[in-house]
Amino acid sequence: MFKTLYKKCLDLAAHKSSNFFLGVISFIESSFFPIPPDVMIIPMVIAKKKSYLKIFLIASIFSVLGGIFGYMLGAVFLDIAMNIIEFYGYEKKIINLKNNLSQGEGFLTWLSILFLAGFTPLPYKAFTIASGLIGFNILIFIIVSLISRSLRFFLISYLSYKFGDLFTKFMNKHGSKWFTILGLLIVLIFIIIFLILKFNA
Repeated sequence: MFKTLYKKCLDLAAHKSSNFFLGVISFIESSFFPIPPDVMIIPMVIAKKKSYLKIFLIASIFSVLGGIFGYMLGAVFLDIAMNIIEFYGYEKKIINLKNNLSQGEGFLTWLSILFLAGFTPLPYKAFTIASGLIGFNILIFIIVSLISRSLRFFLISYLSYKFGDLFTKFMNKHGSKWFTILGLLIVLIFIIIFLILKFNA
């Protein structure tokens, strides 16, 4: 099933209405669909290099809108939300985090996790739904999602524009690993800056 959906997304990248389908895939991937927009972004940019910024914007905007939908799903439809969270094996961690947040703890932890989910290959959809489920501040959720998703899709779009098929080969072999490492480095820098500001306040 996964391979079939993956191939279908590749086919949609070559469709004359590929921008529309990219928006759809970016939206639904943020709440339940298993194939990331990257699958469409890379071949679309290679085929239409001058449109790489437009492609990046479509993916980013609709991904964040889909994330907001996922958040609402978690906040309103608790049974459906828990089924999706259980599918990814995060139910115990989410329950513990919800308890910690209710006691005024765990905010920085969830902020970091949410950024990593938006930037790395972690299942972003599980964390959009979980954010609604635990009642995480929706404005902060939107800001973090916008930053992490935009950063990810800009890098993918720009590097596809710059290096073409060479970047495709790199992503197939090493993409997940290097995006995870880069995401962790960004979070580490953020935490260091936060701690410096906190202790100097």
